[in-house]
Amino acid sequence: MALHPVVESVTARIIARSRPSRGAYLAHLDAARIQGVQRGALSCTNLAHGFAAFPANDKLSLKEYKKPSVAIVSSYNDMLSAHQPFEGFPQIIKQAVREVGAVAQFAGGVPAMCDGVTQGQPGMELSLFSRDTIAMSTAVALSHNMFDAALYLGVCDKIVPGLLIGALHFGHLPAVFVPAGPMTSGLSNQEKAKVRQLYAQGKATREDLLEGESKAYHGAGTCTFYGTANSNQMLMEVMGLHLPGAAFITPNTPLRDALTKAAAQRAAVITAQSGSYLPVGHIVDEKCIVNAVVGLLATGGSTNHTLHLVAIAKAAGIVIDWNDFNELSAIVPMLTRIYPNGDADVNHFHAAGGTGYLIRELLDAGLLHEDVNTILGHGLRAHCMEPFLGEDGKVFWKDAPAASADENVLRPASNPFAPDGGMVLVAGNLGRAVMKVSAVKPQHRTVEAPALVFNSQEDFMAAYKAGTLDRDFVAVLRFQGPRANGMPELHALTPALANLQDAGRHVALVTDGRMSGASGKVPAAIHVSPEILAGGPLGLVRDGDIIRLDAFTGVLEALVPADVWHARALVTADLSPNHVGMGRELFSMFRSTVSAAEEGATTFGLPSPIPTTVALHDADNVGDTVPGSDEDFLARK
Repeated sequence: MALHPVVESVTARIIARSRPSRGAYLAHLDAARIQGVQRGALSCTNLAHGFAAFPANDKLSLKEYKKPSVAIVSSYNDMLSAHQPFEGFPQIIKQAVREVGAVAQFAGGVPAMCDGVTQGQPGMELSLFSRDTIAMSTAVALSHNMFDAALYLGVCDKIVPGLLIGALHFGHLPAVFVPAGPMTSGLSNQEKAKVRQLYAQGKATREDLLEGESKAYHGAGTCTFYGTANSNQMLMEVMGLHLPGAAFITPNTPLRDALTKAAAQRAAVITAQSGSYLPVGHIVDEKCIVNAVVGLLATGGSTNHTLHLVAIAKAAGIVIDWNDFNELSAIVPMLTRIYPNGDADVNHFHAAGGTGYLIRELLDAGLLHEDVNTILGHGLRAHCMEPFLGEDGKVFWKDAPAASADENVLRPASNPFAPDGGMVLVAGNLGRAVMKVSAVKPQHRTVEAPALVFNSQEDFMAAYKAGTLDRDFVAVLRFQGPRANGMPELHALTPALANLQDAGRHVALVTDGRMSGASGKVPAAIHVSPEILAGGPLGLVRDGDIIRLDAFTGVLEALVPADVWHARALVTADLSPNHVGMGRELFSMFRSTVSAAEEGATTFGLPSPIPTTVALHDADNVGDTVPGSDEDFLARK
């Protein structure tokens, strides 16, 4: 089917907008390549340090300057259930690449924090900044220049975006992302939400709450709701950075291990030495980014990706904004119902047809670019597949099922759950914000009510517990932006707001902070930009101002006479308590340099032209010497 005209026009606009920065990025990518293996740029002393502790046979392979070397960059820790399975992956990977004539080294680890653990806690104020920290940690791991490809082991919220940003700064290297898979289904997400609301009402004990939470989060693997972690996995599939269908295979199963082995071997055979060179910088282009946005919208994915995808695109020299999301959302149908947008979890989604079915439906509807590069080669159609385990213990693929096994969870594009992607841009005299409406019932998508202004989520919860919020209102929660306190998620407010909504109150949230990808049924205009510390108008709101939030018309307005509005001064607040303790004092440089939410809330800028006086290394061969080596240096002398 022909490409949808809106997808085509948005893509063309992004290409035109990004031309200078994308050109600079590709110049950086080409400058980083050398002829032969990357370690050929190292001196003998450098290289000896790099393989000193390697097994003898692998060391010999590296000495020969012929076999590719694959980096393992892992976010393993055993506190995060989603990342605990990565503990055993390096040994699987090392053996797998040996079988195809390559070697692998554990290049480095990156931090991985759990938003579930830090939700409502001071540590949450480090969460968003951990994404850029992970990108920098990835760069440190790869900066040794020993590697010809890289495997990135990550799942959760900021980890995959951070790994991908780091990978794109080494865009001359092929990159394969390796997931760990979701935990098996436990207590349903609906039952879990019910217990939380009862606890917020004082009708359940802490013991009841912990029992429910423990039944929901009960083993190794990703949380099964469709929040940011599982949105990450969906996007890696749609962007062609996973092996097809790898995202939602549960951990510690033969198929999971076979997929890990196959991913490792794929990375080893798409290096520059293989003749099938597929660097990540040429996979993640403008069309790939548009595909990612479409995949996010078609599945009701996490609003956090209105930040992360902007930052990822920027790392590849591509400029996108919320207008692009908004225009695409208007024409991309909702094909899934996964909690919080429905009752099912990601295991149910996979059983219904999974990513292969979804990608095929979007391609056939003209909503995805098929003519893109992926880790399998050229063309996204190769990812319309489902993995299976063969009798020989190896993975093989079949075409995704022709029909959904459960249309309560996954539907064809011809019969969607909704005609649009359920994410809208709202704007007005309060700024620009993102609103996820895929889980908000139509009758709750417009709220006009007096403002109640709070400067912290603790102040809001104190008012709720005191019983002063039993009325119609719009909670304006400010000083939650990236410059103020790192832009924490405010999911801890959801049970209280949901209780008030269930009691018949018209409530909404307007904030420059974030909400969890698991947040759902309460209308919330989030990521309000600019934030107050950048002169944003949330600082002009006063208690009692009538706020209108309308997802249908895209309005976010304080209904205050213009002369009164412009005569007001921006409020200030003492934010020093948010800047110390739990390590927050170490992140002052992030708060002072971070960009606005619509620019990705990142500390990194767009690529700039390479200075003509600075060479990364000399890529020319001299006779039979290895470029950049001691012998090459002597030959040039």
